[in-house]
Amino acid sequence: MPGPPNRRRAGRPRSARADRAILAAAREALAELGWSGLALGDVAARAGVAKTTLYRRWAGKNELAVDALAALFDEQLELPDCGSLEADIGGAVLRFAVLLDRPETRTALMAVVAEAGQDEALRLRIREALVDRQKKLVRLGRERAQRRGEMPPDEGVPDPALDDLIFDVVAGAVVHRMTVSSGTVDPAWAARLARLLVHGLAHEHAR
Repeated sequence: MPGPPNRRRAGRPRSARADRAILAAAREALAELGWSGLALGDVAARAGVAKTTLYRRWAGKNELAVDALAALFDEQLELPDCGSLEADIGGAVLRFAVLLDRPETRTALMAVVAEAGQDEALRLRIREALVDRQKKLVRLGRERAQRRGEMPPDEGVPDPALDDLIFDVVAGAVVHRMTVSSGTVDPAWAARLARLLVHGLAHEHAR
């Protein structure tokens, strides 16, 4: 995964292999040591690269953790076709929950979100590297549902605000459930959230 655009320098081309090794080492260090124990020097040693190689790519551990998370989300999150919009959403919820249950994912996500409260640049990086990139799954789900006739086609230009809302509802519900309420995201809960999103509160209350 490339580092932030404004940190690219002229000279030797970046090594994709080194990038992957550094990001994997960062996740490993987070899982073992937690946020307070994460140090760029240790990550460089784990990745088998010089400290200067790492510092050319990332200014600090906030940025490194965001990119390490983004790479993991890109690798692990997908939206298999489960045959219906409701089933697709339920499946995506379960995949996200499995990813969030990994120690390195939860540690990094909670830490960078906390830090972002005081750092506007970090908030922008989280939105661009994590949130905006994963909204592709929302667009894919809506397009499938439209092809199946489960949702009406977009009138003119697709509405990005709708994608934002769907993403916020699903991701927010899962993160709150697992990190604030300390609840379990199991198939029954995922199916109920999907049903609520697709059919609405009145339908759920009538069951």
